[in-house]
Amino acid sequence: MEENKEMSSYRNTIIDIFHRICGEIETIQSAAQKVAEVIAREDTVHVVGPGGHSNMAVEEVFWRAGGFACINAILDPGTNLIHGGARSMIIERTPGYGIKVLDAYRVGRKPGEVIIIANAYGINSMCIDIVEEAKKRQMTTIGITSRSYADTLLKDHPARHPSGKNLYQEVDYFLNNHLPYGDTVVELKGTTRKTGPTSTFCNVFTINLLVIETAKALLSMGVEPPLLVSGNLPGGDELNRQLIDKYIPLVKHLM
Repeated sequence: MEENKEMSSYRNTIIDIFHRICGEIETIQSAAQKVAEVIAREDTVHVVGPGGHSNMAVEEVFWRAGGFACINAILDPGTNLIHGGARSMIIERTPGYGIKVLDAYRVGRKPGEVIIIANAYGINSMCIDIVEEAKKRQMTTIGITSRSYADTLLKDHPARHPSGKNLYQEVDYFLNNHLPYGDTVVELKGTTRKTGPTSTFCNVFTINLLVIETAKALLSMGVEPPLLVSGNLPGGDELNRQLIDKYIPLVKHLM
């Protein structure tokens, strides 16, 4: 059966985005070095997806084969879609909420911690509050986001933080995930609305590249990366047990 034009268009667009993200390799490697330094001193790496589907980027690197056991996944129920889609959007647009989430997850208790903020749009209140608060707590901030919405939407758009600030301009390391404006990329005959969303691909591919480069940086430092293996492999649970026991006191959702 021949592939139809919509499938081809979607596949080709995603591949093109991946190529663009790979072009950010120098910035990804610089950010990875910072993450590696934190892991080498046996601290946790905080990861948050401030809003809706951005949470999937956090889930991608938490409790994941090939992911680090030391990921402190910030999976606050306020923006989790299981509790309501509209509710999630309301929460991510609520000024001040993100600061309390950092407190709940014991983030930034000492200077030098790292937080990865994954949000393809990078404009909502939770994004901006988290990056600003992280700076106050003397943390290193890494943003997985894009410029497409940030450079286009009016400063008073209701999705924005009241300040009108953009995540990509506020973080220490901006990892451009090259989200297309509008998110969706597949046009269908008979409607002006598009389908074929891209934001999750953008976020997840970028954060996995960061994990890969961090593992390489750790090895160059002579440090064994604390990578989990699949529990579905023979002996997988046993291989992971030592890492789990080590990080249980530090990672909120590990057990």
